[in-house]
Amino acid sequence: MMDEGSNPMEDIRLAAQDAVRSLRERKPQLDDASIDVILRDARSHYDWTDKPVSDDMLRTLYDITIAGPTSMNTCPARFVFVRSDAAKDRLAKSLKAKNIDKMRAAPVTAIIAWDPLYWQRLDFLFPHEDRKPLFADNEAYAHDTAYRNSTLQGAYFMIGARAMGLDVGAMSGFSNEIVDQEFFAQSGWKSNFLCNLGYADETALFQRLPRFEFDDICSVI
Repeated sequence: MMDEGSNPMEDIRLAAQDAVRSLRERKPQLDDASIDVILRDARSHYDWTDKPVSDDMLRTLYDITIAGPTSMNTCPARFVFVRSDAAKDRLAKSLKAKNIDKMRAAPVTAIIAWDPLYWQRLDFLFPHEDRKPLFADNEAYAHDTAYRNSTLQGAYFMIGARAMGLDVGAMSGFSNEIVDQEFFAQSGWKSNFLCNLGYADETALFQRLPRFEFDDICSVI
């Protein structure tokens, strides 16, 4: 029985704060080797072994990805995991020729997409305040929010996959229009980018390409 005068929402807020404090105590930061795995020494891959990626792994990867922050918790990204030969045939129609073999060799290719009607779910995703009017009559704002935040979620997806021991190879050499016609004619979703997923054959790698130094492109003001 609830104590008289208790505030359930305040209790939830305080529990969330305690959870963050506990996490910081358990793991203040990642060690260098972990950072190497997810970003610093990670590579984009172009060829793949035949080791499969299970449905359970895809579900775990999704659970990691969806935890990443988005503006107003809009969560606009949608994911289609292309695995079957029939689905790969459909996806191949959209690809530039040099990307077809990469896609077919990967155990799974994820279509990172976004739902133009994402904001209609804000009553579930952002229940404490009605933000739907911000999007209902502002198509440009709704589009920018969806595209920006689905791209962020795609980045979370790639980092999460690497953290799980998977390899990734993102691709933009394809026709968004053809992908949308083939896969999203009914839902109205819009494709953002593709990401091959699996266990890489490292023999296809070439040297790491240059990066800018901090002083070349950063400033502290």
